[in-house]
Amino acid sequence: MIRINLLPHREQARRERRQQFYIFSGLMIAAGVIIGVLVHTVYAGYIEAQERRNNIFKTEIKKLDAEIDEIKKLQEQINALLARKQVIEALQADRAQTVLLLNDLAQKMPEGVYLKSIKQNGNNIGLSGYAQSNARVSHLMRNLGESSFFAQAKLVEVKSATLNSRVVSEFALDVMRARPTVEGAEKGAQK
Repeated sequence: MIRINLLPHREQARRERRQQFYIFSGLMIAAGVIIGVLVHTVYAGYIEAQERRNNIFKTEIKKLDAEIDEIKKLQEQINALLARKQVIEALQADRAQTVLLLNDLAQKMPEGVYLKSIKQNGNNIGLSGYAQSNARVSHLMRNLGESSFFAQAKLVEVKSATLNSRVVSEFALDVMRARPTVEGAEKGAQK
């Protein structure tokens, strides 16, 4: 007996192919969604890990900024202390300077010259006094020029005056105070 298929087999094949297409399409969409979710999850994990690292860096940067501020404050304190130390060292160095300066002035003073006042304004020293003659004043200026404690002796004024019924020369000198070298200070101290 011959079997005759009266069913439309082409339509059935088309339906099966369509059904397979929909199944494969559904599987592909599901696979795409799963892959997309996996990729998103992986990247979200990377982003979250990077954000955690960034937060750690931010907290460390804040700590370092605080330490840098503290270092700057300490540096300012160190600079202030160094400035104070330099002032103290300068005062310490100048402490004996006045005694040596007056001692040298006394040694350089020629006979017949008498001082009535000594005024210091910074490094400028004003001397005023009486001398028996103008030659004694010039001798004093030469002696001060040779000194290691004085420099640039300038005569401001010389005039005739009467002191104890004697005619004398009243003078005023400006002398710059010089910083003596170590050898000059030792020479002055030895004399």
